[in-house]
Amino acid sequence: MTIQIDEQSTGNVIEPVIGALRARLGDRVTTAAAVREQHGNTLTWLPIQPPDAVVFAENTQEIVDLVKLCAEHRVPIIAFGAGTSLEGHLNAPHGGISLDLTRMNKVLAVHREDMDCVVEAGVTRMQLNEHLRDTGLFFPLDPGADATMGGMAATRASGTNAVLYGTMRDFVINLTVVMADGSVVRTARRARKSAAGYDLTHLLVGSEGTLGIITELTVKLYGIPESIRSAICTFETIEGACDATITAIQLGLGLARCELLDEAQIEACNAHSKMDLRPVPTLFLEFHGTPVTTREQADMFAGIAADNGGSDFQWAERAEDRSKLWAARHEAYWAARTYRPGTQAIATDVCVPISRLAECVVETQKDIAETGLVGPIVGHIGDGNFHVLLLIDMDNAQQVMAAHDFLDRLVKRALAMDGTCTGEHGVGTGKMKYMKAEHGPGVEVMRAIKKALDPHNIFNPGKVV
Repeated sequence: MTIQIDEQSTGNVIEPVIGALRARLGDRVTTAAAVREQHGNTLTWLPIQPPDAVVFAENTQEIVDLVKLCAEHRVPIIAFGAGTSLEGHLNAPHGGISLDLTRMNKVLAVHREDMDCVVEAGVTRMQLNEHLRDTGLFFPLDPGADATMGGMAATRASGTNAVLYGTMRDFVINLTVVMADGSVVRTARRARKSAAGYDLTHLLVGSEGTLGIITELTVKLYGIPESIRSAICTFETIEGACDATITAIQLGLGLARCELLDEAQIEACNAHSKMDLRPVPTLFLEFHGTPVTTREQADMFAGIAADNGGSDFQWAERAEDRSKLWAARHEAYWAARTYRPGTQAIATDVCVPISRLAECVVETQKDIAETGLVGPIVGHIGDGNFHVLLLIDMDNAQQVMAAHDFLDRLVKRALAMDGTCTGEHGVGTGKMKYMKAEHGPGVEVMRAIKKALDPHNIFNPGKVV
């Protein structure tokens, strides 16, 4: 069974719907081409598919009213946060309304004693941490981009700190969600655990806007570490970097971040971020704790690295030095995009058990070289997730076909190692074709859930299943 959008073309009803929305929301409804294209855009090679209109909501009740109107006329709704997703999550293949949540950006409550907070969906992670600055607490999850909290929950975001703190599914305690019939559901209370009924919270986390519209979140916070120590370490081989990381994790060393950049990515970062690193496999590391424990952890890792061919171990403790180091890592995407001017970027990711990571990365590097492509690699080595950014001349049909074939082989390679087609980018439209191979009959269960919760398929149609 494939879920289909209602046979009635949205073009027949979209103008009256837009008119009704304008009557309620005024200039917070726009059909300007530039705004629509920006809301149907993608940072990778998938084509832009703009919505018919963009609506800027300011509260949950406005979203309830919009959902009821769109449900009545079978008009699609695509939730929009910061627009940083990479697999076509925001595209509007059937037209409809892009629901921009960025104006819903209030931090509603901070419960310092309970170490949690309640935020609207449009709050960004950097905005939240700025708000928390004087509380001694912080929100550790760092996917690189300044994503919105609602978007991070919808895509089950991860990032550089996941090896210690977990992914977005580990942070979300409760969601307030507008369902397809316009009802508002609170998926849980603020208790840290519950055995009461189905786990609706984690059903919605990672659903990519296909099951409901997240309007508020309750998320866990952590105490700001007394000491944060960052480091870099070069290796002669990918295997050495991976083996050092595995050993450190097995010893319970407490890595907060552990990022692998291959030779091509280091060259790109050197050029873009004005660094002077050797173009060899390199780990970017971070340790959280007390001044004593972080120094001990760094020293222990230096020894482990040396046993696995690591050298040039350098650490940074001052905030400005750490910021410079991690700025280069966070700019890796843009660095890679400028590595080969005139090309388009295809960003993809897979994730495998950490014991298979070195094997998967080495085979992938060999595949890239044999295919004649250029594709820097960045890996969240602590949890087995890595990214390839293929740089493709889109006017070269042979190169485009080679890229498609490579992406298929990359996913098959990860699945053969008991991995997944995506560790954190999500499915969107770009990874839909791999869902059956990964989940088998589980895809039909997902489709049944989608059909039950969104019978008219108005929420982000054409995505995930």
